[in-house]
Amino acid sequence: MAGAADRGAYDLGGVLDVDRLRSVPSGTALLISGPAMTGKDGLLQSFLADGLSRSEAALAVTTSGTAEGFVDDIRERAEFEGRALSVVDCRAEGSRESQELEGGSHVHRVSDPADLTSIGVCITEALDRVDVGGYDRGRFGLTSLSTMLTYTDEKTVFKFCHVLASRLDGAGFVGLFTIDESAHDQQTLQVLKQNFDGQVQLREREGQREVRVRGLGGDPSPWRVL
Repeated sequence: MAGAADRGAYDLGGVLDVDRLRSVPSGTALLISGPAMTGKDGLLQSFLADGLSRSEAALAVTTSGTAEGFVDDIRERAEFEGRALSVVDCRAEGSRESQELEGGSHVHRVSDPADLTSIGVCITEALDRVDVGGYDRGRFGLTSLSTMLTYTDEKTVFKFCHVLASRLDGAGFVGLFTIDESAHDQQTLQVLKQNFDGQVQLREREGQREVRVRGLGGDPSPWRVL
């Protein structure tokens, strides 16, 4: 799925020290999966913050919490130029709108996480802003697909992911999407996984969070403490 706009590989190994994450082709889409409370959202935010600290752009879609809170969480992880970060807030009230926050980050607001058309429009507008801003590399994060599946059907979410992955590929971004594995049946998970080049899996064992990487041209990496 990767490769339409090859802008060089991304080094995601600054967050997870796994060899195959040291050189991830642009256009790659990764699924961050695991049961509830295993740190999926925090890991996604760390990937975005790591990119921002490397002067890459970041675009996030959040289906829970506020955009302002999301920006604050990223700022706790890295220092960056505010305009490099855009957030699509899917739990806003009222009609679709956009605004610049103090600090320069940009927010697009959508009132319903099931309104995938408006979310897609906001993503396109944000990617255009990234291009106008002179950023030729960036990371995309969506948290979470589980919320979208709560409000709309599997087929619609699959199509949304497929179109979005192609859009990110064309923009030369690397994409990260979270899903709560414990909230869906295996058939739903297997269908959605078809959209992704690889998977970062999380689990909890004996009070410790563990992680491994699947796909990206190799056998699953060994489980390791996160």
